[in-house]
Formats: sequence, structure tokens, C-alpha cells
Amino acid sequence: MEKARRYFAVFGALIGGILGFYLIKPIGVLVKNELGIWESAGLIVFSSAVLAVLMFFVGPILARWVSAGVDWIEQRVVRLSLPDIVVGAGGLVVGLIIANLLAPSLARIPIVGSFLPSIALILLGYIGMAVARSKKEDLMALSPTRLRQAAQRSVRGIKPADRRGELPTAQSAPKLLDTSTIIDGRIVDICKSGFVEGPIIIPNFVLDELRRIADSADSLKRNKGRRGLDTLNVLQKDVPVDVLTWDWPTGSDQDVDALLLKMAKVTGAMIITTDYNLAKIAELQQVGVLNVNQLANALKLMVAPGEEMTVEVHREGKQPGQGVGYLDDGTMVVIEQARKHVGESIVVIVTNVHSTAQGRMVFAKPKYLDNRAAGVE
Repeated sequence: MEKARRYFAVFGALIGGILGFYLIKPIGVLVKNELGIWESAGLIVFSSAVLAVLMFFVGPILARWVSAGVDWIEQRVVRLSLPDIVVGAGGLVVGLIIANLLAPSLARIPIVGSFLPSIALILLGYIGMAVARSKKEDLMALSPTRLRQAAQRSVRGIKPADRRGELPTAQSAPKLLDTSTIIDGRIVDICKSGFVEGPIIIPNFVLDELRRIADSADSLKRNKGRRGLDTLNVLQKDVPVDVLTWDWPTGSDQDVDALLLKMAKVTGAMIITTDYNLAKIAELQQVGVLNVNQLANALKLMVAPGEEMTVEVHREGKQPGQGVGYLDDGTMVVIEQARKHVGESIVVIVTNVHSTAQGRMVFAKPKYLDNRAAGVE
């Protein structure tokens, strides 16, 4: 490091001497007749020496600034995906072309015309790059297929949506798992049963969030995180679909849901989740989503008012006299006047079925109450 600083100091001194010579030379020529040749030459040499000494000390400082700037740019570029770089470079080129076309007209403006073209180059170049990156998805939808495939560099078998707004089919699209689905664990049985066709993609930022949960100081969160890691282990070994991890650039965005939605848009993948809010946002943004809870509700036993069934009363209900039982699929059954039957199995008649996005609840009453009302012993 010390050796590099000496090199920069010497290089700065050379640059300072050259700059001093060329900056002071015109003045020395003008005052040559008044001061004489030797005096004007001395002025040039002295000025060059002063700038050389100044740059000898300033050179290493400037070098550190330049090095820090290069490191900052490198870190920013490394975090960008290939489509971001390609689209941003294209926008920069377009901005520079427009600035060069405007340069002759700007140069004719009095007083400020000498530096307006340079300002236009910087400003329009930046605007072109920023606009291109903000409209990356629209541009990629119009670009050649190779650009879209570049976004899928580490995943085989991914087929993105062909047009913006067209949701991929569940059969053709890869599936992105969010953290809630992995912790939930039902995805293992769903994959084993053949309801999901791969590949199953687990992004790096989902893995990072799962590790943070598994390392949490809260015991409940820690147990959930470890259960999620166990689910991952089973997915990678015991399911009949391809399960892949994907290192997706996160940049400064640390919100896992936002990253999932962005990744799904770029790759045309679908998101598998148990998060109701994420599913709704995905639908609003025209991203394909498979909600495990909706699948579970669809597979539950269908019951209708008036139907008879046998239910074991497990506990008391919230209202006086109520008992609560469960069907084989986990559906809660609230039974009126069944508190005294806790721990017993009784025949009930369904009176109402209440369905929501979160699940389904069945309301019933003991059959013997119906018999009494009808006068049957």
C-alpha cells in the first residue's frame, strides 16, 4: 500500500508539472518582452515546480477517492442482474445519442453554450439509463428471447410468460416457494402426490430469511425456522420434482415478498404461498400464484345443511352450552348444546356452513334435539 502511494505521488507530481507548464506558458510568452526570456522561463519553471509539489501530496488523496469511487461502482454493478446491466447500458447509449444530436444547437447559445453540451451528455445519459431500468420489464417483453433467457442463467427448464399480463399455466411454469410455504410443510405432500409439476425454485433470499428465523432468540420462531429447514431437506431428497436453489441479486431491496414478485415477473414463474396478503398482491400485479390454503379448502369434505355425521366433541365452545369437534380433514364443527358431551362421539345434523379465504367452519346440532322437536323418542 505504501509503495502504491509513492507511485501515485510521483505520478501526481508529473501531472502537476505538465499542467503547470501548459497553463503558465501562455502567460510567460505574453510577459516575455517585459520580463525578458530568462525571467519568463523562470516563471514557467517555478509555476510547474509549485504545481508538481502540490500534486505530489494531493495525488495519493485523489487516488484514494478514485479507488473508493471505483469500489462503490463495482459493488453496485455486482448486485445488478444481467438484464439490469444490459437495459441500463442501452438506455445510457440512447441518452448519449440524443445529447450529441442536441449539442450543436446548445453550443450556439451565448455565454452558456460552451458547457451546455457537456451538461446535456451527463444529464441525458443518466435519464436514459434510469428510465430504461425502471421500464425493464416492458422492454424485456419486447426484446429478443435471448435477453429473457439471460435472466434465467442458473435455472433449467424455465419458460417465462410470452406477453406482459399473460399468466403462466401451472403445468409449464416453475414454482417459487416463499418462506411461509416452507415452514408450513404441506408442500412436501403436495409434491409427492403429483399436484405440482417442477421445477421448484427456492431463491437465495428465502433461504437467508429461513436461516435468520432458525437462529432467532425467540424459541417459537426458532422452532418454525428449524421445521422449515427440515422441510427443505425432505424436498431436496424425497420428492419426484426438481428442486433447485437460485442466487438472485437482491441489491438494496431486503423485502422478501417484493423480491419474490420481481423474480416471478422477470422469469414468468408462479409463487406458491400460504400468505393471504402476498397472494392478493400477486394477483393485483398479474403474477401467477398458487395458495396452499385454497388447495386445502378445495380438498376438504363437502357438507351441506341437513346432512348427518358423527363427530367427537373435543372441548367446550365459546358460547354457553357449545361443544367443538373436528372432521377428519381438520374442519372445525361447532355444535350447539353439546358441552355435556365433551369426550363423546355423537350424531349431529349440519345447520350451516361458513366459508372464508382462511378456511371453513361447520355449525351443527345434536340429532336427538331434532328428534325431540319432531316428537320422536
